[in-house]
Amino acid sequence: MDIISLKKLALLGAHNKPLELSSVEFASYMDSSQQTASRKLKALEDENLISRQILSDGQLISITKNGLLALQKELYDYQEIFSGNGSNKILSGKVITGLGEGQYYISLEGYRKQFREKLGFDPYPGTLNIKLDTQSIELRKRITGHIRISGFTDENRTFGKGSCFNVRISDIEGAVITPERTHYPEDIIEIIAPMNLRNHLDIRDGSVVQVEVIK
Repeated sequence: MDIISLKKLALLGAHNKPLELSSVEFASYMDSSQQTASRKLKALEDENLISRQILSDGQLISITKNGLLALQKELYDYQEIFSGNGSNKILSGKVITGLGEGQYYISLEGYRKQFREKLGFDPYPGTLNIKLDTQSIELRKRITGHIRISGFTDENRTFGKGSCFNVRISDIEGAVITPERTHYPEDIIEIIAPMNLRNHLDIRDGSVVQVEVIK
């Protein structure tokens, strides 16, 4: 992927609205030959990072959704490099009310036994739900839940598996738990901890919180 050419097109405004630009003009911006500039544009189009509409005297170029995601990933990589946090990863978002399912599932002994063994604590029966901000959504996609939670059968009902990764919110260590579902929302995380986090941290719906990912 030619991220440099894609970034130049964004700097020229192609991420906001269609940009009228000839290959000759793009070549001058990239300090390259027209042939090289044309080849770069075609490659970006083939990768579905830009779309082009050919005009009689040039072309209209727009950065696609995939192109914007590629630029966002580049941004997050640089932010991680220069944030001063080293390898620390911080997820930010606002507290929201969940569907109330967390209390039921966390209370099941088939899960609680695994939490005690694999996470080292007996979780409060409920989850703290956080709606991530845009930057954190992309970061969350790159974090793998390395702690596996197995499914089980209890009284003829089957409960699914999931995964966890350890986090710290303020002074409390807990874990983000993710059920293994096909359509689990990518902008929501559910945190379990040894106590009621809302009460302990004095937070409520709309409170902005930061969650540190720990090993």
